[in-house]
Parts: sequence; structure tokens; C-alpha cells
Amino acid sequence: MLTGIWDAGRPENRDGTGGKEQMEMNSKGGRFVDNKNYAEVLIDGKIYTLGGMEDEHYLQRVASYINEKTAQLKRQEGFTRQSQEYQTVMILKHELVTTQMRLENTEKELEEKKTELEILKKDMAGAQEELLKLRAFREASGRTDGSQGGSRR
Repeated sequence: MLTGIWDAGRPENRDGTGGKEQMEMNSKGGRFVDNKNYAEVLIDGKIYTLGGMEDEHYLQRVASYINEKTAQLKRQEGFTRQSQEYQTVMILKHELVTTQMRLENTEKELEEKKTELEILKKDMAGAQEELLKLRAFREASGRTDGSQGGSRR
């Protein structure tokens, strides 16, 4: 999970420690043990440092994904006239709504598959029951000569 982002261009972060120090502090002022990986990435023309438990390759993919979403939204009329904060919120909102829709569709498909599976289970149980009846009938039909079903010679 991505655990931190800060603007490396901000004065308090230019030395590379300001943002890191801020991220390493918990809400009570204590420090976290830093087992995170960090990667400098380019997002929308600005250099940021991303930090997380994932490897650098993953953090670069996150930045690439953010750049793709930013480019998509910038093609919409009037989007670039909005503040950077508004643009960021809209990117995240767009992603949230899209993800929620995908989740709802996936949950609906899952329920449909569960229903289909239950129908198939019932069909299979019915077919097994019919097969057992047919086997019993066949065995009973083979013994109509009065034999007990022992070995035939």
C-alpha cells in the first residue's frame, strides 16, 4: 500500500528530509520504524517522492497511472483552468467513482455466478439421482431370471 507522498520541490522538502521526517512521525509524535522504499517520480511535470512498502518499480507504476489519469482529465474542456488542488481532487474522485462502478459490476457478476452455480449443483444432484435409479433398474432387470446376482458361468 502506498503510504506517503510529498512534493520534493517544496522548500521544507528540498533537502529530501523534511517530508520524510513528517511521514515518519505518528499522530502522537512518536517515530515509526522506516522500512519503506522511496522513489523520486515525475507527476504532471513535478518531482515527487513516493514512499511505501512496495518496490521502486511499483511506485513508478503508481506515478505513471496518475499521469495517465491527469492527461485524460486535462483533455476535458475547462479542466486546466481549475486550481491544482481541484484538479487533484477531481482525478481522485474520478478514480473512486470508476473503481466503485467496477466493484458494483463485479459484485453483481459474482452474485449471478453464485446463482448459476446453485442451479448447476441442483441439476447435477438430480442427474446423479437419476443415474442411481437407472443403475438400480438395470441391476434389477438383469436378475429377473431369479438369480441373486452372483457370478455367471
